[in-house]
Amino acid sequence: MIDVTREGSVYVLRIDGGENRFSAEAIPAWNAALDEVESAAGAKALVTTGTGKFYSNGLDLDYMMSDSVDSGEYLASVLNIMGRVLTFPAITVAAMNGHAFGAGAQTALAHDYRVMREDRGYFCMPEIDMKAPLHPGMTAIIQARLPRQVAHEVIVTGTRYGGAQALEQSIVDALAPESEVLDRAIEWASRLAEKADPVMNRLKRDMYPEVLEALRAEFVR
Repeated sequence: MIDVTREGSVYVLRIDGGENRFSAEAIPAWNAALDEVESAAGAKALVTTGTGKFYSNGLDLDYMMSDSVDSGEYLASVLNIMGRVLTFPAITVAAMNGHAFGAGAQTALAHDYRVMREDRGYFCMPEIDMKAPLHPGMTAIIQARLPRQVAHEVIVTGTRYGGAQALEQSIVDALAPESEVLDRAIEWASRLAEKADPVMNRLKRDMYPEVLEALRAEFVR
């Protein structure tokens, strides 16, 4: 479901699981992949990407709401991944090959930079149309990484942003044709691979203490 390959100094984490949701299998695979890259010595950077039409379609709601699952623990495990990406001790770039919805969109925002496919695929927070609340940590990531009015629109309207609109609203940093999204992200990340250092984790944690606290908050519906 998730594999890690290396392109020079850049580690590429590729999600290959249909809609690339945070399934029961994906969560430990995400953590193992992040552990692998974090423990690597020397210059490094991280690029994440999906497959097919999806970067990530977010939470696995069927799994989350099943009787055998503690939904609070499940959500906490996904939020922990977002926090790890947000404070990763190397530069991170999301190569958004397709749709990024819900928790997938928030995970993309947790990266340092985002390169989005220019012709197809949407960035969207659909909770308003699902009549569902957001965890405080999810709201905090959106507010921390987007301009205030854009964050407001993203959350309260559920707008589906295509590439051009996402770039205009500073949701993503660059656009590329489908065949070039990953290469563009790798190129971007490689230019900053020398910045990797444990102190980057500290610097990022000091930038986002309120977000990290919110990610750990109890979710009350």
